[in-house]
Amino acid sequence: MATPLNFRHLYYFWVVAKEGGISRAAERLGMAVQTVSAQVRALEHDMGHALFKPAGRALVLTEGGEAAMALAEQIFQLGEALPAAVREAATGVGMRLRVGISDGLPKLVVRHLLRPAVADTGARLLCHEDEFDRLLAELALHKLDALLADRAAPTNNPNLRLYSHKLGEAPLAWFAPAAMVGKRWPRFPACLAEMPVLLPTGHAAVRPRIDHWLEREGLRPNIVGEFEDSALLAAFGRSGMGAFPASRLSKKELLADPTIVLLGDSPDLVEAFYLISAERKIQHPLVQRMLDGLKNATPG
Repeated sequence: MATPLNFRHLYYFWVVAKEGGISRAAERLGMAVQTVSAQVRALEHDMGHALFKPAGRALVLTEGGEAAMALAEQIFQLGEALPAAVREAATGVGMRLRVGISDGLPKLVVRHLLRPAVADTGARLLCHEDEFDRLLAELALHKLDALLADRAAPTNNPNLRLYSHKLGEAPLAWFAPAAMVGKRWPRFPACLAEMPVLLPTGHAAVRPRIDHWLEREGLRPNIVGEFEDSALLAAFGRSGMGAFPASRLSKKELLADPTIVLLGDSPDLVEAFYLISAERKIQHPLVQRMLDGLKNATPG
């Protein structure tokens, strides 16, 4: 078994090499010349090779010393960077956050969900959108730090050790192009039976709840479009194609567009938001910050 490297000996060697001699190194270190010399000899003994050779009154590196010096430079440069790295890890500053975004999650809501993790942190955010099942696999392989989705992780697969944290839920509201809304339409929600309507496809967890709500209200709308991407759904709604549902969290942003009007709220029709992690106890500081900022804070 190899003898463990004594980093104290290596440090003294590194200083001697930087200063070009034991006397100057001892002066820089505030130590006796004999002590520094003994430390360097101990490292040479451990390495089994001489690291210095005399050159007049100075010391120069041997070929073995050159190799040791090159690695020592890397080691102590990393050591100098260590305090900053620990500080960044503890505070989230300068960190990367790799988040999977389920394609069933409303994109107008994603910014709201991520805001606590990235606001005023200087973090680098990497978002990857894909199908829910594919993102679960990437999360299980630790290719993602967290997954944002409109449903919890399945519990029937023992090979996937994933943990779901409910961030909250928000009711849906219904919007329509302003040019489409006129006095001839009945009041909400009855107007949905008369208007062309856009809906998310069945891949979205909220779609069955929308269908149930429409049935309960006795509405049979003319569905003219179904979209997997919620941003695309809203874009077609803005273009004048039809009325559409969106999270109440998106209301302010949608109504900033003068071509869109609010038809009405459906407070008993809600969609849920989850953060899924590969660890029961969150270790990533930015993921924990997201949980702290959103859990039980999403309006319902």
